[in-house]
Amino acid sequence: MSKELTAAQAADRLKVGRSTVNLWCRQGRFPGAHLEESPVGSYWLIPESDLKGFEKPRPGRPPKPKAQEEAEEVNTKKRIRKKDPTRLLKTLS
Repeated sequence: MSKELTAAQAADRLKVGRSTVNLWCRQGRFPGAHLEESPVGSYWLIPESDLKGFEKPRPGRPPKPKAQEEAEEVNTKKRIRKKDPTRLLKTLS
């Protein structure tokens, strides 16, 4: 069986914060991670093998699917037409 690391130890190896590793554990990014209960509180144990080949998620919002981008482009064009300044001038005259 491989060695198990605490969230703090895994954070040191991955060069991120402990809370980030706790979040990744809750999200299931480490398949072998499990929550241990103790009289003081609970803590995550992560198998060392889960860290091998682990890639940190890229920061920010994930890219949108192409279909959604195209739909938003159409909506943007509609909004631009609605905000046409010449239409405003015609309604004010």
